[in-house]
Amino acid sequence: MLTAVNANDRMIGLMPSANLPSINRWWIAVAGFCMQMALGAGYAWSVFRIPLVKEFGWSISQVSSTFSITWMFLGLSGVMGGLLLTRIGPRIVGIAAGLMWGGGVFLASFSAYKLWWLYLTHGVMGGIGLGMGFVVPVAVLVKWFPDRRGLIMGISVAGFGAGALVAAPIAGRLIQSVGALPTLMYLGVAYGVIVVCSALFMQNPPEGWKPAGWTPTAAQVSQRCDRDYTLREALRTWQWWAICALLCINTVAGISIVSQAAPMFQELGKVSAVTAATFVGIISLGNGVGRVFWAWISDVTSRKTAFFAMYLLQALIFWNFHSISSPTVLLVASFVILCCYGGAYGITPAFAADYFGPRHTGPIFGLMLLPWAFPAAFGPLLFAYLRQSTGGYNQALYLIAAVLTVAMILPTLISPPHKHRVAEETPVATGVRFDPVPETDSEAQV
Repeated sequence: MLTAVNANDRMIGLMPSANLPSINRWWIAVAGFCMQMALGAGYAWSVFRIPLVKEFGWSISQVSSTFSITWMFLGLSGVMGGLLLTRIGPRIVGIAAGLMWGGGVFLASFSAYKLWWLYLTHGVMGGIGLGMGFVVPVAVLVKWFPDRRGLIMGISVAGFGAGALVAAPIAGRLIQSVGALPTLMYLGVAYGVIVVCSALFMQNPPEGWKPAGWTPTAAQVSQRCDRDYTLREALRTWQWWAICALLCINTVAGISIVSQAAPMFQELGKVSAVTAATFVGIISLGNGVGRVFWAWISDVTSRKTAFFAMYLLQALIFWNFHSISSPTVLLVASFVILCCYGGAYGITPAFAADYFGPRHTGPIFGLMLLPWAFPAAFGPLLFAYLRQSTGGYNQALYLIAAVLTVAMILPTLISPPHKHRVAEETPVATGVRFDPVPETDSEAQV
C-alpha cells in the first residue's frame, strides 16, 4: 500500500501498490514546485527578442507575438487539462504536458527564417503543454493541504513564477555562446525531462482525506462556501466571473512588463544585454516570491483584501514608472510589479477552492484560464505596439495605471456564494436570529 504522511506524520493509505515507496505530502509539493518551475521558464522569452530580431530581421512585434501566442494557448488549454485530470488522472496529464512543452521548445530551434514554425511549435504546441501542466500541481496540492490552502497554492505556483530566474541567465549565456536557436534545443530537452519526472509524483489523496486533528478556523469558514460546486454550477454564479476579472486585470499589468523586460532594461536603464538577462531573472524571483507572500497575506487577511492591496500598489508604481531612469530603481519597481503579478496566481486557485470547494478545483480554475488567455495574449501585443508606434512606453504605462485604479472597486464587492444559507443553519451564541432569504429559481436549481 502506497502511503502518504500528513503534517502530523500520521500514515494514511493513498492507492494500492505494493511496489511503490512511502511518500510524504511535502514531497508531492516539492515535485509540484519543480514541475511549475520548468513550465514557468517560458517567462524568459524576452531574452530571445533582440537576438531573433537581429538574426532573422523580424520586427519587435513579430517576435513578441510568440510569447502572446504561447500564453493564449496556455489559457485555451487550461480547461482541457482540468477536465482530463478527472478522467485520466494527474500523472498522465502531467507527463503529456511535459512532452508538449519540452517538445514545442525543442522543435522551435528549427524555425530559422520560418516565423510560422516558431509560432506553431513554441506558441501553439508549447502553450498547450503549459496550460495542461499548470493546473496539475494546483489541483493536486489543494486537496493535500486544506489546512494551508493559500500558502501551498503560493508555493506551488511560485515555481511557475520563478522559472525564469534560472532559465533567463542560462538562456542569455547560451545565446552568447551558441546562438538563439541551439539554445531553444537545449532548453526544450531540459524542460521536458524535468516536467515528466515531476509528474510521476502527482497523485490525489483518498476521497475525503484531511490532516489528522485539523478543523477549519473561524476565519477560514468565513471565506469558504458551504459545499463543493461542479463546474457548471460555478459558472452560474457571478463570483466565478468576478474572480476571472480580478485575475485578468492583474495579468495585463504584470505580463506587459514580463514580455518586454529585457529590452526595457536596456532602453530605459541603459544596461547591457547580459545584465538585462540577469535582471529578468531577478524580477522573475519577485514573480515567485509574490506568489508565496501574497498567498500568505490572503490566508492572514482575506483573498479580496490581498487583491485590493496588489491593485493599489501597482497603480502607484505604473503612474510613476515613466520617470524612472536609474537601473537599480527600475529593477526594484519591476520586482514589486512582478511580486503583485505572481500574487494573483497564488491567490486565485485558493480563491476558487474557497468559493466553490476543492473537489473540482482543476476544471473550475482551469476554465478561468480561458478568459485570462485573451488579456495575457493581447496585453503584451498592445504594449509592444504602443512602444513601436510612439517610440516610448509612456502611453502603455498610463493606460495600465488607469485600469488598475478603476478596478480597485472590484475586490471590495466580492463575497462567497450562498453564505446566507450557512448563516441560517449555524447556531449563534448571541441569540440573533437570521430570517430566511428567498431563493431565486437559479439558486433553487443549484
